[in-house]
Parts: sequence; structure tokens; C-alpha cells
Amino acid sequence: MLRRMLGLIGLVAAMGVPAAPAAAAEPVVDLADLLADPGAYAAPEVPLIRVRGELVGDFGRRDGVVWTQVNDDPYATAPLLAGGDLAGGNLGVGVRIPEVLWQDVGSAGGYRHRGAIVEVVGAWRHHDPDRSGESYLDVTGFALVEGEQPLDEDIPWTILGIGAILMVAAGAITLRGRGLRPRGRDSGP
Repeated sequence: MLRRMLGLIGLVAAMGVPAAPAAAAEPVVDLADLLADPGAYAAPEVPLIRVRGELVGDFGRRDGVVWTQVNDDPYATAPLLAGGDLAGGNLGVGVRIPEVLWQDVGSAGGYRHRGAIVEVVGAWRHHDPDRSGESYLDVTGFALVEGEQPLDEDIPWTILGIGAILMVAAGAITLRGRGLRPRGRDSGP
């Protein structure tokens, strides 16, 4: 734990950005607003922003950081398999989280489970020239709000059974119909 804290202090000192817990930053920025005008949130004009959402995708670990994506859309709070409604596409941004801030959050969100809900604070890097024009949130604060949630898909066994019976009946009718047709070339129309 002490090594992690010292690493965090060293990282923050090297970056020249004050470490901020997720609760101490500005109000949460909606990703729809961020993506509608990404230049307006770019550092240094806006030093830090706070984003809340579901961790989705893979957790790519490279060079002491974890790359992933935070989705802030209706599916983060109300996944389809948990009874949520269709509400458009997914809405998310890439995040770059130093490993010293990273917490074990389980698996990233996907179809069978909702990922952890987190609040992250960081500098928005819009078309970062050091990363080939990539846009992402360079995280300086990370807080786990809610852990991952498995999602169970209720299988409608009754409907599947009725469908299977209808398919067998359709196949039997098709085979029976083929057996009643005259065979050969000498049959008339």
C-alpha cells in the first residue's frame, strides 16, 4: 500500500497535475456534451474533468497504464438484460489510467454482465499529438462507485418449445408434400 502511495505521489509530481479524488473535481461531464464539443474540454483550457460511467471493452495494460473505455449511456445504468429499454447507441471515451490508481474491478462490461461503474477525473486530451491524434481522458483520480453486475438472460423456454414443435410440423408437412407429387418425366402437368 505504501509503495502504491509513493508511486502515485511520484507520478503526480512528474505529471505536474494535482491528484484529485473523483469527488473533488468539477461536476460530472456528460459524455454527450464532451463528444459534441471535445475541444471545449481540452487541457489546458479545462485542467480536469470528471466522468462517470461503466468500464467496458478490454483492460489493456501497457507501459504502466491501463487503457479501457468508459461508457456513459443508458445501458450503463439500465442494461437490456436487466430490463432496460433500447435507447440508441453506446456512448463512451477511451481512458488512460495509471496502474498506481487502478483498482481491481473484475471484468469489463459486455453482453452477459455490466462492468463496474466508476468516476474518473483527468485531463481530456483531444487529438493528442503524442499519441497519433488519439482523444482520451488522461486519468489522475479513480473511484469505484459500484462493482460489476452479472446479467442473466431469461430464456423463454415455452416460446422456444412451441417454435421447435412448429418447425418439426413444417418439416413433416414439407416431406409429406414431396411424397404426394408425381415423380418422373412422363408425368403431365
